[in-house]
Order: sequence, then structure tokens, then C-alpha cells
Amino acid sequence: MPFPRKTLLILMAALAALAASGCSTSEKSTQSSAAAAPAFDGRCNADGARYTVGKSASADLLEEARVKAGAQVARILRPHDMVTLEYRSDRLNLNADDSGQITRVNCG
Repeated sequence: MPFPRKTLLILMAALAALAASGCSTSEKSTQSSAAAAPAFDGRCNADGARYTVGKSASADLLEEARVKAGAQVARILRPHDMVTLEYRSDRLNLNADDSGQITRVNCG
């Protein structure tokens, strides 16, 4: 017995919404409250995190660099990581080489 047209449309809309929500990423592991950040406007300033170049990538270093850069979120990017192409002025990126050493710092 086929579904009525209205029911089919509702199911298709729900499925589309579910599929679209699966495309978003979560950065909860690198976010913390805005109260922990210095009194910046939430935009990242990579100069505050340049000291990390040459250091070993770690969660503690990432959080410390995020706070010093005034960023809302941060991530460590390794050479073969897949990344999104959107620019976020509130995100700090620590780029690491294959051995886990930070080689570059930027916002976006």
C-alpha cells in the first residue's frame, strides 16, 4: 500500500533535514566558555600563538594557544587531515607535520 502524498512529502522533508544535519561538524572538544578567553572580540589573532611553532602538538598546548590567540575554537591540522573550506575568523589552526611538531599557525 503506497503512502499518501502528504505523508510522503513530510517523510522526504524530514529525511532531507536529517541528512543536512549530518554534514555539520562539532568542535566541542576544542571549545570552552567565552569567559576563559581574554577580553578580545572573539576573532583569532595568530600572533598570540606563534610561540607554539616547533613544539609538539597536544590538547593542552592547543587550549593554551587558543586562549592566547583570543580564538573561540581551535584545531590541530595534520598533513593528511581533511578540512572544511569555510573561513572562520574565530578559529585558530595549529598546523603540524607528520611527527606532530607545529610548523605553522594561522586563523581561519
